[in-house]
Amino acid sequence: MNEASSIPDRRHDWRDLSEDEHAAIQKLKDLGTAMHELFDGLGTSRELSIAKTRIEEAVMWGTRHIIS
Repeated sequence: MNEASSIPDRRHDWRDLSEDEHAAIQKLKDLGTAMHELFDGLGTSRELSIAKTRIEEAVMWGTRHIIS
């Protein structure tokens, strides 16, 4: 057994999510999409690109919170 195989693989520690958790994740994604679409209508800039990245991060971390 090599050293790498002794590291726990958390990707396989899934649990079933409740309907409320699925709904919350979908709402996060929908809100993120809405913000992206709003920013798309404002034009292009470095600032908007950074804002979009932060939206994606917020959705990711919010989802991570729900599934943890």
